[in-house]
Amino acid sequence: MAVEISGASVTVEGNGLRHHVLQYGDTEAPDLLVIPGITSPAATADFLAVLLADWGYRVHVPDVRGRGRSDRALPGCYRLTDYADDVAAVVDALGLRRPALLGHSMGARIAAAYAVTHAGADRGPLLLVDPPTSGPGRGPYPTTREQFLTQLHEAQRGTTADEVRRFYPHWPERELALRAEVLASCDETAVVETHAGFETEDFFVYWRKLTAPAVLIRGGVSPVVPDDAVADLRRSNPAIDIVTVPDAGHMVPWDNLEGFLDAARPYLHHPDRTR
Repeated sequence: MAVEISGASVTVEGNGLRHHVLQYGDTEAPDLLVIPGITSPAATADFLAVLLADWGYRVHVPDVRGRGRSDRALPGCYRLTDYADDVAAVVDALGLRRPALLGHSMGARIAAAYAVTHAGADRGPLLLVDPPTSGPGRGPYPTTREQFLTQLHEAQRGTTADEVRRFYPHWPERELALRAEVLASCDETAVVETHAGFETEDFFVYWRKLTAPAVLIRGGVSPVVPDDAVADLRRSNPAIDIVTVPDAGHMVPWDNLEGFLDAARPYLHHPDRTR
């Protein structure tokens, strides 16, 4: 049986593609845009979007190009600049009002690129959750392309929550079942090209230009933002807070939800927040 999703679906056009978006919460509330990771269609953020809507936000979660029900792009068009342009197009098409931005993994890289190249000061708080710090001169991304493709091919054949648990042993059953349902919607070209970008595109180019309000939230045992990368991040931009969530790997909200919410709460405060 399919896992029930709480968000309402809308489709908008922009940057030459159709973008599917899940929406949550009061239409008059402040906007919060959540950008998922490399193999995470919008539905996988449902559990988090529901909670953030309860905090008093109008939450929007797009299927990033090549995932879920959004259009696929041509080969060669899964670069950070392409993704950031998509975010700008979705913000414009939805009429978002200085949205807060929360990106996880690939989505954190996209959020940073969008904030620097498009939003400037015209945004709310920026929360970057465990962005890949790999790149030119910084070593490979810790999950290999082959590991991503193994999971994707299993999903394409038809996988189960038990199979997914091999990769995410601490996740709740619902999130395992949901990932098993939606992972196959990810385009292989999108995954392969994005993974290559983790090692050829420099996140620090954007990181150095970020201004407050912003925070980088990392998993305490994540190999994606290791301790040496934290030291480099602090040197490169000491103005941006870095907060560590204990007992969490790269999939921070999935691994330690309460710890993630505690880390995010001070940066998502606004007068209308309900709790």
